[in-house]
Amino acid sequence: QVQLVESGGGLVQPGGSLRLSCAASGRIFNINAMGWYRQAPGKQRELVATITTSGGGSPNYADSVKGRFTISRDNAKNTVYLQMNSLKPEDTGVYYCNAHRTLFSLDYWGKGTLVTVSS
Repeated sequence: QVQLVESGGGLVQPGGSLRLSCAASGRIFNINAMGWYRQAPGKQRELVATITTSGGGSPNYADSVKGRFTISRDNAKNTVYLQMNSLKPEDTGVYYCNAHRTLFSLDYWGKGTLVTVSS
């Protein structure tokens, strides 16, 4: 099992910044990628950004956040970060941390952290 704990959400004005953190614990040695997903009210959960856990880490971003969000990882701390800049009201939602194991296509999820972008 893998446990994921998110932190860093909150209320921010449009144009502002937030940094989300996701601390992983448990059987993390066989995780192939980690990432962030979000779910806005009344909408389905969608991918925000992912990063592989091996090598230098290959990031992948949703088109809606490219150039504004940056995903990074610290393997020594078993932590993944999401730096969010130039936030827009449409970025509002619950942000979930995800850990993916390619073998058996397993996904682990955190409980989520709420991000609200509003003036």
